[in-house]
Amino acid sequence: MTETGGRRPGRAWIARLGPRGAVELDRAASPRAVVEDAVARVGADPVRWAIELNSLVVRRIVGEVPSLGGSPAAVELLRRGNEATTLRALFTLVEGPAAAPPTDEAILEGIHEFVHRAVPLERVLHGVRIGHAATTEAFLRACAELVDPEMAVDEVTAVSRELFSYVDDLSDTMIRAYLVEHEAWSTSAAAARADIVRSLLSDATATATDVGEASRVLGYDLRRTHEAVVVWSDTPNGNSTLQAAATEALRARGATTTLVVPVASGRLWAWGTVSRDGTVPSGGSVPSGGTRRTGSWETIAEALSRQRTQAAFGTPGGGVEGFRRSHREAERGERIERLRREAGRVPRHATVYADVAAIALLATDLDAAGDFVRRELGGLATRNASMEALRTTLYHYIGAERSLADVARRLHVARGTVTYRVKRAQEVLGHGLDERRFALHTALALAEELGDAVLQPSSPVRQTNSPVRQPNKPVPQPNRRPES
Repeated sequence: MTETGGRRPGRAWIARLGPRGAVELDRAASPRAVVEDAVARVGADPVRWAIELNSLVVRRIVGEVPSLGGSPAAVELLRRGNEATTLRALFTLVEGPAAAPPTDEAILEGIHEFVHRAVPLERVLHGVRIGHAATTEAFLRACAELVDPEMAVDEVTAVSRELFSYVDDLSDTMIRAYLVEHEAWSTSAAAARADIVRSLLSDATATATDVGEASRVLGYDLRRTHEAVVVWSDTPNGNSTLQAAATEALRARGATTTLVVPVASGRLWAWGTVSRDGTVPSGGSVPSGGTRRTGSWETIAEALSRQRTQAAFGTPGGGVEGFRRSHREAERGERIERLRREAGRVPRHATVYADVAAIALLATDLDAAGDFVRRELGGLATRNASMEALRTTLYHYIGAERSLADVARRLHVARGTVTYRVKRAQEVLGHGLDERRFALHTALALAEELGDAVLQPSSPVRQTNSPVRQPNKPVPQPNRRPES
């Protein structure tokens, strides 16, 4: 390959990097202009390799340091920042250190996020070390595969040295940025409010004086009855939209005052003062003719859907204890919705804890819940479409007190189909429906809500942890049917 532009001699192997899978450039976390610039500098295949590598590395970082995640939007923000560092590592190797300043806006966004969420600096740096180790491993493996064996040792040594120097500079810059942002944030009113709320949620010994002072600082009366909500979105940096969605939802529920605390990119906590029976609390504006009832959950869900947000609501509770309990319930509801999403279920924009409390409690220990489901359902716990149809039909059949008509109407199938599926499900179970009916219905409910999280594990598939090179020679492809 002829070296052109800013390419460094001996680094032609980088142009032969390529992902293992089908990775399109539009899967990048970075803005389109950044991706286009990267393609112009190092080529499309190396950029696709970096995109694939970044996804693997971010999963490893969040798996080992969960606090660096926190929400889908926060993970996306982390993906954007880590992708920027991976691309800049490519630029460093191809064009030299001067071509890749150690930080950019995407990386600094992540630093601001961690400070505002009170993620300690040591955890941020732990994540940096994990990412560096995984990324360096992938670069060195590719280098060893692509470089002539006579030059491989020298090249691997040089690549390792250059990447270490790059990450060392990156870490120094991130530390400085973290400390500057921490100093500014720690003196802000928003930080004070967030600290008070976290203290209230974790401290069950607050005195009346503490509660009064906290209420004054928060501008929110903690002695009232509260309904908590957790609101989230997959879109990073959408907290203004989330705050509006949380306030609107709580107002629809009858809240006269609200407290909103952003806790992560794309995620926030909120509370509203409400009455236990769903009417406007004392002091709220009431239309002439009586009290105003709260908005329906359907109306609230529609509004959240329009705003592309999701929310989980706790049940109302009085005083600081009710403030805590309602919040815990909202977080449990959020967890169930996230598990449902992983199972491929249709998202619910408004999740009411009272509706999912049994599932939430049963799934507190997800491993034990899975053991229970697989033990009770046997072959019905197999992961495939036919078993899923049998499980769903049987779940509704038991819940409808064995009414074929009700199940057929709910599932939009013929009564004969319901009859067949119920008979087939009993054959798979190996016993009738009256035997262990409660346990059977409970296991079916868990499977219906949580899917793969509690079903039989799939056959193990060998995983790799880094993309590989684009080969010099065509790789034999499996036989494929002719395209029509």
